[in-house]
Amino acid sequence: AAFRMTGAMSQHCITLPKHEHPGAPGACRIGPIVASSAILGKDPDTGAMPDDADTQSRNAFINMKRLLAAYGLDEHDVVKLNIFVKDVAYRDATLKAWYECYPDETRRPARHSLTVPINIGLIQLEFYAVVTDG
Repeated sequence: AAFRMTGAMSQHCITLPKHEHPGAPGACRIGPIVASSAILGKDPDTGAMPDDADTQSRNAFINMKRLLAAYGLDEHDVVKLNIFVKDVAYRDATLKAWYECYPDETRRPARHSLTVPINIGLIQLEFYAVVTDG
């Protein structure tokens, strides 16, 4: 984890091992706000990228939970989740993982799914979470 002072609030950034981003942390917190960089569908343990969208989607949600846990948070602290897919054909795979992560429709964050030219993998996630217990 890296720390840098920014004004009166400190910035606390983390990166998961085997999930490094060139030039950016995996996630960053200032005050009660936690924001992630792109969360890839790499295998949580090996960092290898699977070939299929279903496995990448499941892995991405696992990796999101791991980043959140590093801040003492879980998926229910997420207020907004962006899902990026390389092709609209992969949207169903991400939605399947979404419903597995958030089975209770009353406890889901806001969500936006977009089709974009992704450089790494077939899908990516990006979240914004809020720390509510100080």
